[in-house]
Amino acid sequence: RGFVYDSRNNLQMRGLVVLLISKAAGPSTTELSFQDNMVSGIYSSQRSLAEITELIHTAFLVHRGIVNIGELKSCDGPLKDMQFGNKMAVLSGDFLLANACTSLAQLQNTKVVELISSAIGDLVQGIYYENSKSSEENCLTDDIGISRWKEQVFLSHSALLAKSCQAAMELAKHSTEIQDMAFQYGKHMSMSHKLHSDLRPFVKESSSDTMAFSLNSAPAILHQEFLGREAWIKQIRELQEAIKAGKGVTSAIDLCRCHGNRALAALERFPPSEARDALANIVYAVTRFP
Repeated sequence: RGFVYDSRNNLQMRGLVVLLISKAAGPSTTELSFQDNMVSGIYSSQRSLAEITELIHTAFLVHRGIVNIGELKSCDGPLKDMQFGNKMAVLSGDFLLANACTSLAQLQNTKVVELISSAIGDLVQGIYYENSKSSEENCLTDDIGISRWKEQVFLSHSALLAKSCQAAMELAKHSTEIQDMAFQYGKHMSMSHKLHSDLRPFVKESSSDTMAFSLNSAPAILHQEFLGREAWIKQIRELQEAIKAGKGVTSAIDLCRCHGNRALAALERFPPSEARDALANIVYAVTRFP
């Protein structure tokens, strides 16, 4: 846990967004009785929620570090070391997740527990889907389409942040409208962030043609939709150049900016503040391309 909280080793973006959205919303006008519990415009329960969100995210990152023993080669190292590493990854991830669940129960808010629990379920479902696709021999997009891609990205990347932002508003007793705006910001900002990551191999100024990219990334899927499945299979060996020359990249950039605009639109419901400006700057950062 000391490593998790060391800011030099962990960006902790999700916890930061939860704190910023909490500060941007401020106290609820209907709940003035417990404003004494606020520090710098943020309730202690919201700070705990930010920590819980980071713990859950880190736990799943640790679990993702588990190695498929069946795919190992002799040059990868001793099998015993890999098996021990897998056991440590499972136990360490479970330890962090257990700490998060304990802290979650201490918030004593059933709706928040329900929201974060459902986010954990979404993460499991999204990662299971990712692993089942990556284990296939060809690892090609199975003609899933961009709508299905959005569903899977929401589960594995956006649900935790979106529901944590909503839970932060629930802890401050904000209205359902404000809760929904916080959810929309978290969802669309994280979708923009994922699209930005997917686009990096195709829009980097210092174009390194050997930079790795996923066949399940947004540009690849959108390129496949424009091109057609059969032609897509034929182009697989020259895929990166084909995607750069096609409409997939520009469409993915447009989609990234669309989600960014929706995140900014959700922020308009919050009063002007430095925290709201910071949240907007995060969106600008992930929707800017060279």
